[in-house]
Amino acid sequence: MTAYGTAHTTACLTAGLTAGAPADLAALRGGSSAGAAAYAARVRAVSRRLVALDNEPGAPPVAPLAVRAFADVRRVLRQGGATRATRDVLAAAAELAEIAGWALFSAGRFAAARRANREALRLARLAGDRPIELLVYQNMGLLAGWTGRSGEELALARTVLDGRRLPPRVEALFRAREAQGLAGTGRAWEARRSFARARGLLEESAPASTPGWAWWITPEEIDRQEGGVLHRAGEWREAIPVLRRATADTDVRVGYHSVAAVRLLASLVEVRSWREAERVAAALPPAVAQTTSRVTLGLLADVARRGLRQCRAPGALREALHGVLRAADARAAAGYAALGSP
Repeated sequence: MTAYGTAHTTACLTAGLTAGAPADLAALRGGSSAGAAAYAARVRAVSRRLVALDNEPGAPPVAPLAVRAFADVRRVLRQGGATRATRDVLAAAAELAEIAGWALFSAGRFAAARRANREALRLARLAGDRPIELLVYQNMGLLAGWTGRSGEELALARTVLDGRRLPPRVEALFRAREAQGLAGTGRAWEARRSFARARGLLEESAPASTPGWAWWITPEEIDRQEGGVLHRAGEWREAIPVLRRATADTDVRVGYHSVAAVRLLASLVEVRSWREAERVAAALPPAVAQTTSRVTLGLLADVARRGLRQCRAPGALREALHGVLRAADARAAAGYAALGSP
């Protein structure tokens, strides 16, 4: 998408927030419960559209859209609305800040993602919104692990696990996060045990207290995370069957689905399983063309370049890897022209 296209999408997405800002501010300052409820509903509507867009194949990156939308909400709160903001308004703002933090991580803007996460956590606590607070902790742990701070990732996971009782699906997510922190700090056996516990928790029925955002926590998600740990540890043969399961077609689709396929390709190349690696590589370019995540595209390009350095790789695989690299570079250039440098 061009810079104009991104700007146009931003304007359309946030028009309902900016157009009503003066009235919203007046309603919040005046203590109008109806005005506050209407404003919170509009903020949540923007959040829903952002989440849908983030998981839509081939959509523009949502980071600039989410950042702009949250800036509009924060402006209303800072201009006097925060003193009278209801819990509902604060919770809606926290959810939007959480989405901005996730989108900034996906765009490779890690410092900005940390700031957004901290703001989301602050707002969620002010609102008493435990479900969003938990999701922010998950995002903070993800960011810590991705940027090499495994001890912090482990500490964040255990802060949640040692607190109040969690719904099984949410606990499974934090057990998987705990496992990744354990693996990153050299405790592989404990990591395996935490992953096994996460899988067991997913077999339990989901109670009514399960937050709505937990829809994407599936066995395939746990496989994707454990496969990533095994891949990074150089346990490629063990990673392959786990990553195969993670790439299975399911009804649950997320914007970063191709990460598992990328790590599967990397593992196959490392063990010189050329034929399967060629099949995986040949199937990736169409998926890459629909990928919006800069971190995913960067990982994919690194894997393709590493595979091309394998002097024994057969010609068909090398051609497939060239196709992957071309697709990743083209998507990165087209999708993030409006984002600038991370």
